[in-house]
Amino acid sequence: MSYLKFDKSLMINLEQSLPKEMLRTNQSGAYHCTTIVGCNTRKQHGLLVIPIPEMDDDNHVLLSSLDETVIQHGAPFNLGLHKYNDNCYSPNGHKYIREYDCETVPRTTYRVGGVILTKEKIFISHENRILIRYTLVDAHSQTTLQFRPFLAFRNANDLCMENGVASRDYREVKNGIATCMYAGYPTLYMQCSHKMDFVFQPNWYKGIEYIKDQERGIPYREDLYVPGYFQLNIKKGESIIFSAGISEVSPRSLAKMYEAEIKTRTPRTSFYNCMKNCAKQFYVDRTEGKYILAGYPWFKIRARDEFIALPGTTLSVHHRGDFEQIMDTAQKALHAFIADGTTDSVMQGIDLPDVPLWAIWAIQQYYKEAGETETRKRYGAIVKEIVDFILSNRHPNLEINDSGLISTNGRTYPVSWMDSSNPDGTPIVARTGYLVEFNALWYNALMFASALYATDEAERECVMKWEQVAATCKDAFTDMFMNDFGYLYDYVTGLFTDLSVRPNMIIAAGLDYSPLDRRQRKSVLDVVTRELLTPKGLRTLSPKSYGYTPCYLGSPSEREYAYYQGSARPWLMGFYADAYIKVFGMSGVSFIERMMIGFEDEMTQGCIGSLSELYDGNPPFTGRGAVSFATNVGGVLRVLRLLKNLNL
Repeated sequence: MSYLKFDKSLMINLEQSLPKEMLRTNQSGAYHCTTIVGCNTRKQHGLLVIPIPEMDDDNHVLLSSLDETVIQHGAPFNLGLHKYNDNCYSPNGHKYIREYDCETVPRTTYRVGGVILTKEKIFISHENRILIRYTLVDAHSQTTLQFRPFLAFRNANDLCMENGVASRDYREVKNGIATCMYAGYPTLYMQCSHKMDFVFQPNWYKGIEYIKDQERGIPYREDLYVPGYFQLNIKKGESIIFSAGISEVSPRSLAKMYEAEIKTRTPRTSFYNCMKNCAKQFYVDRTEGKYILAGYPWFKIRARDEFIALPGTTLSVHHRGDFEQIMDTAQKALHAFIADGTTDSVMQGIDLPDVPLWAIWAIQQYYKEAGETETRKRYGAIVKEIVDFILSNRHPNLEINDSGLISTNGRTYPVSWMDSSNPDGTPIVARTGYLVEFNALWYNALMFASALYATDEAERECVMKWEQVAATCKDAFTDMFMNDFGYLYDYVTGLFTDLSVRPNMIIAAGLDYSPLDRRQRKSVLDVVTRELLTPKGLRTLSPKSYGYTPCYLGSPSEREYAYYQGSARPWLMGFYADAYIKVFGMSGVSFIERMMIGFEDEMTQGCIGSLSELYDGNPPFTGRGAVSFATNVGGVLRVLRLLKNLNL
């Protein structure tokens, strides 16, 4: 039985099937995303959504959807599904679905009378092209297929309205057509492996609605252009392949292209395989280098997210080569910023104060795989450069004091990963001064740099200096952050100590070089377990703390406020598991294994086979935000790898 399989009873129930989404990417920034019944519920959904660097830094929906119609004995049966006003769904093609299977490629099985038709979709790696294979499994009479393409040609974050500017022009190409609605956009080629006729029948389908956007309190209604329809006959046992891409293709090559792509896929037959597939979907190859995208469908490449996600999405799935390519690209951006303050054109937030510290943490995870010699050879220079950069007070928003602790100014704009902001750009969670995870990461960086260069006699003086600062920093850390209630202040500024119980303290407890001793680690761990732990990660704020808001719902401003006021984040489980095992040893393995059950359950919820951006802090811990988030996938994969290593 397939690990990701949904039967008729669920598929025809829109209340159950519409919340389930699927995502496929080409590892170059393009993606295909929709619900498992094929009804788009977000403006970012689409069959072919691609970046167009010549226009902007966003993705653009070219082909929103493709409605199939099965014709037998002159009677049409439309398999499409769209939502219109007054909760009207049309043409209700979901009622013909008998099964949805997502083990290797997304496959939908339809039954229309005596016709059994399967539809399989696959995204071509590193090419802006999606292939859809239709197979007529059974039929008792002549069967005709029609395809109606719904075109958008718009920014993925905008909506399309009927207009007179859109071009209706098209030209015929081999087994299909080529068209482009607006100047500046690439031409869309729609072709088939078999000869098919195109009937020009231009029309705007008005008032298509996206319920997820409606729930979020943002514009949710648009018009889509349908230039006409394709038509061809199909025989029992025959397969045809429909291609949509931005370059012309030889129809004869489609079958071979499809089969070659399938061979590269890892079947989603387990929790780990789902996570491994999902991790690879965040890889992005660009002309500037290789990166990790923060999340789909609307996030871009963000420095902090990349470094936090990097070890889990590469090393934990045995992709050391990908780690090296991505880190090699990233360290160029870090070096440029350290040298003269240049910010990178691709990686957002390279100038944020904790980003260099997260970079060292990521390299530290590589060290565990590659060893001292290889790590120092590849990344020793950037580690030393970062540490000296901070020690010399050259970072524009980090200041080191006499005790070795570092402070930052977070009053005017967010500086930590808790980066929600007010309309004027000021932080909602105004973490400023001495932040607990900043200083824990700084101590860890000093100790790791010392260990990395411990055998290098040429750097002996530097190592002694780093160790001296670290020793002073360790004592100052516990004096500043450890409170009488057994946990760590979230931040300290002046005479103010923030008593909010937040998960940033678990980072301090989980680091390999922690400024906390075992007793202090256990004390922190006890508070986090009691007040922050959920089946979907750690809450961003304790229910006992002022302002706790567990559900990420409402208007954009309400959601922005709730972002870090109680919702749970799966990626923090990586540090929780590290801390738990450091405190309890092998006796803690069974508990961490039980905590992973909550994430495995999520494989059939939300975006199937992936993890959402955040989860409500209260039961039933519903997934919210972006459908697939890199740091969460990376954090959970780190836990799975840890458990595997401990069970060897």
